[in-house]
Amino acid sequence: MLCLEDLAEIASRYSGQLSGPVAEFTLGRRVFAFNSRPAILGVVNLSPESWYRESVCLSADAAIQRGRVLAAQGADAIDIGAESSLSHAGRVTDTSQKSRLLPVIQELAGAGLIVSVETYHPTVTRASLEAGARILNLTGTDRNEEMFRMVAAHDAAVILCHVQGPNVREVGDFDFKGDAVSMLYEYFAREIEFATKAGVRKILIDPGLGFYYRNLQDSAVRIRHQMKTFLNTFRLRALGFPVCHALPHAFECFGEEVRCAEPFFAVLAALGKTDLFRTHEVPRTRAVLDTMRIW
Repeated sequence: MLCLEDLAEIASRYSGQLSGPVAEFTLGRRVFAFNSRPAILGVVNLSPESWYRESVCLSADAAIQRGRVLAAQGADAIDIGAESSLSHAGRVTDTSQKSRLLPVIQELAGAGLIVSVETYHPTVTRASLEAGARILNLTGTDRNEEMFRMVAAHDAAVILCHVQGPNVREVGDFDFKGDAVSMLYEYFAREIEFATKAGVRKILIDPGLGFYYRNLQDSAVRIRHQMKTFLNTFRLRALGFPVCHALPHAFECFGEEVRCAEPFFAVLAALGKTDLFRTHEVPRTRAVLDTMRIW
């Protein structure tokens, strides 16, 4: 059972890393002041195979409407993807992804919303940035230098996801290498160096807690890893860049109340000093963060 003694032990062991600013930046007309106010990234799924049914939109009009609703509910940016990350889901070609994504990106960006696109395809990245996306949620490791240059050319931001494989759809077993947070720190230090050398200045890092590694399918192992990473997030902020977390679902624990899972994990993520919360449950997560700010 997680308790105050556990939180105190983490804070005591890594006290030298508890404080320290991260980079802040402006996208469009929105200032992301991460050091004083965490931000929310609302999710729109254009893949019918995405498991979170409330986020699935089967038409451009439905996706545009959901994006507007999420913004009204408190999302600071809207993350749009056209291929499910589920291991058994069908692949979606880059051509098909563009046909689904671009009308939605153009409409939402034209309305002044900050749009993020989730992809690992260079052609989808280029077309999405040209259509008005201001964030690349990069879920792969192949041909990243090419995509970093695209991001820099558009003065956009990139979310560097930790992926043990060429992309989110091609992962096997998760290699912890001892302390998972130390491993993540080393990984992101390298990726940040590659991105900055390519000219990218607006960077976030994402430990990829929702990716479908084979040896993380055991619920206890997976949830323990997620909880520990959330509470140790401040150690990754020592890299100088904000941390984004995709809030997980823990269906095995929450069952029919699965829509309460992301707000629960938002508490742990906030305690660890997360900067950007990627969530399907924007109003619930916003309420959690607003309540915690009262303290």
